[in-house]
Amino acid sequence: MPAKCQICGKTSVFGNSITRRGKAKYLGGVGRKITGITRRRFRVNLQRLRVQMPDGTRRRVRICTQCLRSGAVTKRVKREKPRPTA
Repeated sequence: MPAKCQICGKTSVFGNSITRRGKAKYLGGVGRKITGITRRRFRVNLQRLRVQMPDGTRRRVRICTQCLRSGAVTKRVKREKPRPTA
């Protein structure tokens, strides 16, 4: 299963990891120097949870946290168990 949000389609993206050494000028050094640049991957923060679909069915989906926080999906409402009568 790909690391992809099933609501907005967000996937992981690539960027750079920059390695530096030295002391900053404002701290009294000669400045920070870049010693290496390697590729890295920014992974999407996926959560696997049960949501209620617009047609009323309940499904387990993988969605990103931004879709969850923005209200793009509604979390499943648990059915109440009947209370025993004593």
